[in-house]
Amino acid sequence: MPLNTFAHWSRSSLILGVFLLGVLPRAVFAQNQSASPNVQIVNPTPPPSSSIYTLEGGKRLMDEAAAAVNSQNYAVAARKLLEARTVMNQLSNFYQSLNSSFLGIDTAAADSHRRRALEAAQLRDQATFQLALVYRANNQPELAVPLLVEIIRSQNPTRELGQKAYQQLLELGFVDVPFPRTGAIPSATPAPSPPPATSANPQPRQ
Repeated sequence: MPLNTFAHWSRSSLILGVFLLGVLPRAVFAQNQSASPNVQIVNPTPPPSSSIYTLEGGKRLMDEAAAAVNSQNYAVAARKLLEARTVMNQLSNFYQSLNSSFLGIDTAAADSHRRRALEAAQLRDQATFQLALVYRANNQPELAVPLLVEIIRSQNPTRELGQKAYQQLLELGFVDVPFPRTGAIPSATPAPSPPPATSANPQPRQ
């Protein structure tokens, strides 16, 4: 093939390639646009009943832990409670974030997310308290004490669960001042709050 013919063919191919690069994407885009279905807003679908990543799932884990405690299977009970408290803490944080995002935009949505955040936080603290009791029953007070202090910080000493946690500390000898005392006037009780991020608690001994 003559050199000038090859050069002419190469230039023609290059021009054709550039042309196709410009035309084909537009044609494909137009075809996709015409074939795409209309976007529709659907009603929310409830999560599967077997999912633990829900408030109901957290309650179910706590029920399973209670059954394990009744059978004195403390290892299983601790595992279930650790899972429940971790999931509920995550849910509480997520719902609080959604509540903050919807403040001033949609009151109904913000209030709903706030209620769910509080419920998840309460379930988290209840699971944490039950876990502390499991550690006590398994002769592991060194694991129970940090959890009990965490509950008091979250719940406030004047709330029922906070007082129960403090009573456990008193029985363990970690504190020496009973509360509430006669004549003590409880102050206002804030809602439970998520604890700071901490490492996972170890499993109890078999």
